[in-house]
Amino acid sequence: MRKYEEEHYLFENIKENIYPWIIKSMSLPQTLNGKKFSEKDTPIISFVGDLSIVFVIKRGEETYEVVKDNMLAPDTDISELYQIACQNLVRDVEFVISNTMYGAFGILADGFHETSALCFKHIWNVCVDKLKDDLLIMVPARDTLVFAAASNDKVVQQMKAYAQQAYERNTDKISLETFVFTKEERELLAYEKTQH
Repeated sequence: MRKYEEEHYLFENIKENIYPWIIKSMSLPQTLNGKKFSEKDTPIISFVGDLSIVFVIKRGEETYEVVKDNMLAPDTDISELYQIACQNLVRDVEFVISNTMYGAFGILADGFHETSALCFKHIWNVCVDKLKDDLLIMVPARDTLVFAAASNDKVVQQMKAYAQQAYERNTDKISLETFVFTKEERELLAYEKTQH
């Protein structure tokens, strides 16, 4: 019996509990099987800048397992899997935009999926319309996503300092790279690559 045929991994049994997680490194030690994984054994979607997306199965209140290739039937369409994972996220996780003390904004969720908000263009469309500016976004850790209006230098600098602290104190680090969601093109890009 192949792994994806086992009761524990039957797609019908897990598809409601699969979510997209943003990653930078090939290690998610807080998951059941994520100490080390690679593109050779795991479905990974290249996302933006140095970030990628993997899929996790929620196995308990605070327990997740990285989806490996052998858990999926060989004909699984990864883009369809991504759509299902995003739909599950919309169904199960409430994303709330919060204010920071220094003038930027954050996304609050459940402590596991804050950075997954990057997957939802509609969140960034609403924010860009409200702020009437490009957005600079940082995802220093799984539970931390902050953003600010790009033209507000003082706030952006404070956001970067905050992101640095969040990155240093968190065990579930993601990235110190800055991303931009452009108000004209409505695209999420690595910020350095958009500089002229």
